Amino acid sequence: MSVETAPVATSPMTRAAADSWTLQWTPVIAGALTAAAVSSILVSFAMTVGLGVSSAAPTWRDASVALWLLSGLYLVLQALVSFGVGGYVAGRVRAPYGLAESDETEKRDGLHGVASWALAVVLGTVLAAMVASAANRTNPLSSPSAATEPSALSYELDHLFRAARRAPTPELAPARSEAGRILLTASSHNGVSSDDRSYLVQLVSGATGLAPADAERRVDTVIANAKSALSRARASTIILAFSIATALLLGAVAAWMGAESGGRHRDGKPVTGWMLHANRFSRRSDLWRRPTSMPE
Repeated sequence: MSVETAPVATSPMTRAAADSWTLQWTPVIAGALTAAAVSSILVSFAMTVGLGVSSAAPTWRDASVALWLLSGLYLVLQALVSFGVGGYVAGRVRAPYGLAESDETEKRDGLHGVASWALAVVLGTVLAAMVASAANRTNPLSSPSAATEPSALSYELDHLFRAARRAPTPELAPARSEAGRILLTASSHNGVSSDDRSYLVQLVSGATGLAPADAERRVDTVIANAKSALSRARASTIILAFSIATALLLGAVAAWMGAESGGRHRDGKPVTGWMLHANRFSRRSDLWRRPTSMPE
């Protein structure tokens, strides 16, 4: 005679323990969204106080190298903070996989932190691409040739075609675009060729009404300024690229460590010193929820 046992309902914890290599997407998505939100707040604060890493504005060209390095360092620090917080959330809310060893549990928490880091990077890249696409979208009412004007040399182009007297509605967009493409060669090895320089002098003289000698001096000044502006823009771009690569690499490490800390905090294990205040808050909340007996 056999005794049939009723099927036992399995909880989400038990189902998670059945498959030791299942990636839980809820903590991954929660950690990625948290990291993206914290990063947006920190980057917005940096832009507000003037810690932009790169800019085409003339005021940025006069910035010191120390400000460039400080901006890059802040970018790395905000990545450590944001991805560390996101990894902690991913590890803290992850359902544990049964009774696993401590090293294996920390490894799984760390993998969830790295997964949240990767998802946050993809979300940030897509958002940045959408913002850049919207910013570069030309106005349908504007001249098509105006879109080819290099934004990094807008100040130099304004100075190049500056005139005391000019027609009310001059059509300078084609001339500015052509002059901008010529000035982009100022930072090359050979610089602006003599034919291009002569053409710029002729173009400026016809557009502004300056004498050929005055137009030639203005062209020489603008070529020198354009070369300096392009060199500083290239340097700031290099610092920006290096800072982003360093921030992303260290952000993965911060996400892994944050997820491990979140897992230890979830399991009630000893945590690092900088997280001990969280345990104090947890104990206070437990005392607040604990019912107290009424005096007899």
